[in-house]
Amino acid sequence: MTSEALWALGRGTGVTALVFLTIAQTLGIATRSGRRVATLPRFAVADVHRFAALAGTGLVAAHLVLLFFDPYAQLRLVDFAVPFLAAYRPVWLGLGTLACDILVVVTVSALLRHRLGPRAFRAVHWMAYALWPFALVHALGAGTDALRVWFLALAGGCAVIVAGALTWRLRADFVEYADTRTEAHR
Repeated sequence: MTSEALWALGRGTGVTALVFLTIAQTLGIATRSGRRVATLPRFAVADVHRFAALAGTGLVAAHLVLLFFDPYAQLRLVDFAVPFLAAYRPVWLGLGTLACDILVVVTVSALLRHRLGPRAFRAVHWMAYALWPFALVHALGAGTDALRVWFLALAGGCAVIVAGALTWRLRADFVEYADTRTEAHR
């Protein structure tokens, strides 16, 4: 495979991973709400969330492998685990490394969910709120398509979707907070 093909596939898997992680983030918020999303029952929302998260994780893995073998990116194994050491755009790649490190922790916690218990799982899963913005900023800073209109529109759309879901989650009438409100008014 040529270096141009590696670079194109590496970029493509990164952009597609951002879309899947946006879906996973948004549906993860929706799953906690206890409400139906569109016409999907809650269990279906959870299943789509899980699928999008796994697909996003697989695409991130492909993104890393493809760019590792690309001579232009000049990535070393240490760059996948330790942030801000890369020779190429160290700050932007470091944010990607942070996102990847968090993704590994969140994924492992999801796979061990039944062994961790709901409290520990939820505590670790809250890290996804840091993962997504790190991934977005990484894409905007390290991506060679970052200044193209199509990518800015895609990234902006992802940001609006996650911001909308987060705003919805922070509302006082969010279902998860119903018990807290009821206890506070007693």
